[in-house]
Amino acid sequence: MESKKLAALLSSLVSELLVLVLLLFPSDSYNSNSHGILFRIIRHYLSCQELATSLSLFPISKKRKRAQLREAGSEPTHEDRDLERGSRLGELSRVAPNPDSFKTTFRMRSSTFEWLSGLLEPLLECRDPIGTPINLSSELRLGIGLFRLATGSSYTEIAGRFGVTESVTRFCAKQLCRVLCTNFRFWIAFPTSTELELVSKDIEGLTGLPNCCGVIDCTRFNIVKRNDCKLASDDEVQDDSIAVQIVVDSSSRILSIVAGFRGDKNDSRILKSTTLCHDIEGRRLLNATPVIVNGVAIDQYLIGDGGYPLLPWLMVPFVDVVPGSCEEKFNAANNLMHVFALRTIASLKNWGVLNKPVEEEFKTAVAFIGACSILHNVLLMREDDSALIDVEDYSLYDQGSQFYKDAMTEENLTEKKASDTRRALATRVAEFS
Repeated sequence: MESKKLAALLSSLVSELLVLVLLLFPSDSYNSNSHGILFRIIRHYLSCQELATSLSLFPISKKRKRAQLREAGSEPTHEDRDLERGSRLGELSRVAPNPDSFKTTFRMRSSTFEWLSGLLEPLLECRDPIGTPINLSSELRLGIGLFRLATGSSYTEIAGRFGVTESVTRFCAKQLCRVLCTNFRFWIAFPTSTELELVSKDIEGLTGLPNCCGVIDCTRFNIVKRNDCKLASDDEVQDDSIAVQIVVDSSSRILSIVAGFRGDKNDSRILKSTTLCHDIEGRRLLNATPVIVNGVAIDQYLIGDGGYPLLPWLMVPFVDVVPGSCEEKFNAANNLMHVFALRTIASLKNWGVLNKPVEEEFKTAVAFIGACSILHNVLLMREDDSALIDVEDYSLYDQGSQFYKDAMTEENLTEKKASDTRRALATRVAEFS
């Protein structure tokens, strides 16, 4: 087997190993020493920039040969580091002439780009189309794919900017999405029990809501079907949309994402169709010991807007509240949590390929959404705010009132346990205020 293919195979197997660990061992098992250590080792290994070089079987890439040709035991000088860094990014100078331009060109800092390139290198360089190898470095492949996601430029424009054919730009963009969504999907993973405790503490410190594990919301991304690779006339264009459900924490990190439903479904119907809903109702998620608030046992729960039903694990706003009441203060805390979800949605739609109707097939558009969501979490993990967006009015991104609330009264949606939980939380928030 060719060395590059072997490198990619081993990299893929290691990434799948983490997913297997997550599936085989329940959340609580990570609290034990043996499993917890194994989990942390695998996570650290997969997050390391030197993934490809940590195994001796992997080939030495051109950008690393230079460092290994130095005299054994010698420390690289500042000049060596600058030369190596410049060599790595030199191929991208025509589209990103300096490190500062990486934010607008690729929606990330140059240091994050280098880290990501090193991590994805074995997978990006080994999967060329059969019979038509692409003689491009991993940096160029990553750059082309990120440029498509970051700017939303057409494949023709990208081909001209990078000096490659249009077919190569299409391949690189789709290959990047495939690698991210297949091999690195664990960057979006629902927290373990221990991690949820930290999430809940952060939320309670901001809102006064105890045992809250995140906020759920749903948004839509428009797509446009093209006719013979050209947009049809306005009368012939067929619009469609993709519904995307996300759960985020108070840092706007995505904890769960479901993409692929048609946009004409309402938020409540989408939620009830998801594995997340089934896992929560089956007590496989949000199953920690409840906390007691004013004599009421409060299980772990999520916050949602008025497009969702009131459930024991899903708290939505009160309707027709009295000014100054506990219910109004609860709604204010709910709205504050909702901002974290809207900030994530705004940041996703800040990626150029998603801030306008996506001119791709439905499945490809879903892959673009998935890739941008994974990169969103990567940037947060790297403390890179390049793709994050803060706006004065997040209501511009709030589609909850637009997409088909179920025509039911609050009483029909509410069961006693959920109602009692919400009233107890309202009292706690009033005390917090």
